[in-house]
Amino acid sequence: RIGAAAKLNGTSYSRLIGGLSKADIELDRKVLSHLAIVDPNAFSEVVKAAGIPSA
Repeated sequence: RIGAAAKLNGTSYSRLIGGLSKADIELDRKVLSHLAIVDPNAFSEVVKAAGIPSA
């Protein structure tokens, strides 16, 4: 789920997780998965906060 949502935002799962780590954003995979399903806009904001430019 996270990988599919990451691809919709123009990145890969591994780049997203790496970006979150570098940005000191501590969201576990369960929360990321929930955001990807329930609130895709919030997931997109998390991707931006991780320093990954939007697609």
